[in-house]
Amino acid sequence: MKAIVRDTYGSPEVLELRDIDIPEYADEEVLVHVHAAGVGRDVWHIMTGLPYPIRLAGYGFRVPKNPVIGSDMAGVVEAVGKNVTRFQPGDEVFGIGKGSYAEYVCAGEYKLAPKPTNLTFEQAAVVAIMGSTALQALRDHGKVRQGQEVLLIGASGGVGTYAVQIAKAFGARVTGVCSTAKVEMVRSIGADHVIDYTREDFAEGDQRYDLILDIGGNSTLTRLRRALASRGTLVIVGGEGGGRWLGGTDRQIRALVLSPFVSQKLGTFVNKENHEDMLVLKELIESGKITPVIDRTYPLAQVPEAIRYLEEGHAQGKVVITV
Repeated sequence: MKAIVRDTYGSPEVLELRDIDIPEYADEEVLVHVHAAGVGRDVWHIMTGLPYPIRLAGYGFRVPKNPVIGSDMAGVVEAVGKNVTRFQPGDEVFGIGKGSYAEYVCAGEYKLAPKPTNLTFEQAAVVAIMGSTALQALRDHGKVRQGQEVLLIGASGGVGTYAVQIAKAFGARVTGVCSTAKVEMVRSIGADHVIDYTREDFAEGDQRYDLILDIGGNSTLTRLRRALASRGTLVIVGGEGGGRWLGGTDRQIRALVLSPFVSQKLGTFVNKENHEDMLVLKELIESGKITPVIDRTYPLAQVPEAIRYLEEGHAQGKVVITV
């Protein structure tokens, strides 16, 4: 099969299109014929091996354990392990696999769900990781409720576009923060108000928010707390910068340390990928409450170009690889 492979950590230049063997699936795994795969910051971190704790999490310290990158995907079940009960060959699925920039990928059945009937494979390929991250941030950690004022910093990105729609589905009033070129897109997916951060500072106005999601931003805790209600909740979802060791997690650590000593709840979390949340997302999508936002698509051979486009920060929503 054809796959995007790398032998070392590094920039997109380390990626190559090669012919390799179809992976062998375990008893609890499903072999999926991939139709499309998503491009996200998670792929960038695994490609570069940065920050270094990524490597300690099982991806290989000096060299990558799995030469094929990619995780989000959608496709058709080719074969199933003997202990798999949820799927059978021919099923259309979406979820998370181990190296999805390839014609075939293995995935645990608990990381898959039936593809929403109203989505294309390209749309379904970008739901699992970003959608479940937004869902868990709002529902489980933000405890979002109807009528709350919610601020989403990074509303135009992969997680942000889902967060806008999910928060609206829960009945919240949503303010999205993004750059000038992305204002209309964020408004079009349901945001009640949009702040162009190049012209307006969300922390300088009189508005105080019940819940703030900072999605990959770099605002200081002081600025974030200034915009947060006295008993509001801040959830930091990822983060960029911060060097090779911390990788932007220093704010998250400080938030967790400070939270017990202030009236505001300050925290972060790590997404727990699971079948149940993918089913929730499937229901929200099929009911018309969520629609994946696709910026552009690239063929498998152009994965390096797709990742460079993501690095430039211009993407509105998600970037997709077609296989």
